[in-house]
Amino acid sequence: MSHHVQRIVTPFGFSSTADEVLRGVDLSGKRAIVTGGASGIGLETTRALANAGASVVVAVRRPGDAAPVIESLCRETENPGISVAHLDLADPDSVKRFAADWTGALHILVNNAGIMAVPERRLTAQGVELQFATNYLGHFALVTSLYSALCAAEGARVVSLSSSGHLFSPVVFDDLNYDFIPYTPFGAYGQSKTAAVLLSVGICNRWAGDGICSNALNPGAIATGLQKHTGGLKTPVQLQKDVQQGAATSVLLAASPLLAGVSGRYFEDCNEARIVQSRPTDYSGGLAPYAIDPDNADRLWERALGLMGY
Repeated sequence: MSHHVQRIVTPFGFSSTADEVLRGVDLSGKRAIVTGGASGIGLETTRALANAGASVVVAVRRPGDAAPVIESLCRETENPGISVAHLDLADPDSVKRFAADWTGALHILVNNAGIMAVPERRLTAQGVELQFATNYLGHFALVTSLYSALCAAEGARVVSLSSSGHLFSPVVFDDLNYDFIPYTPFGAYGQSKTAAVLLSVGICNRWAGDGICSNALNPGAIATGLQKHTGGLKTPVQLQKDVQQGAATSVLLAASPLLAGVSGRYFEDCNEARIVQSRPTDYSGGLAPYAIDPDNADRLWERALGLMGY
């Protein structure tokens, strides 16, 4: 696979901000969707893309809460092209409705929304474990439902937010919902975030001929609402980022000319991550081989289609 060819390095790094990464980039005429784009690093991703001239649809579970945030962002960026739409990733009907309402080309899709370390095992109405359903399956449904819009962009980019948490678990194909394996908050989170990387690998392998590129990333350790179940960040302070730094790798993959034509890879701190053979205990990150394995990506894609009833 291509990631063995050469590791991609950029001039940016740990401390780079989203605005620095997009300095001089003109996204006028480009249309973007950011899931969960009204809070945390999602909001910062929306802001940076809007500042560069893109029109952005912020897809969120609670549009009423997001509306005032986005209204003020329109004023701040002097970009009237930011709007809010309802999307509940854990509800297949909501994803279908959202995709059905979309018309025209889609240049940038940032799969940013997520939940983390839900304390007790919870299943959706369809019987799917909640973190897997929200973080991965809903985004898979969204991506596949918007396929023709991505094709129409003639060079679309799909960005999936993973996490160093993927190092806690591969996708457990034989027990996705923890019917047998004891449920742990981070095991389930890890599985969902490994699946996010495999989504990008699957898109790369299936849709490269359509001009659709996709990469995944670990945004780093950023204190946001995501940690509400974990009692806050455990990462050492010097390894934590603010939201501007946290969104930098997302917008690099979404819009930087440095990443043109690059697909199926995993980035952290604005550079392609190194593959590790075991989970580091020093917060140094890295990419687990199982998260980029093309056979795993194929198997997950087929399984996801099955779970969606296709």
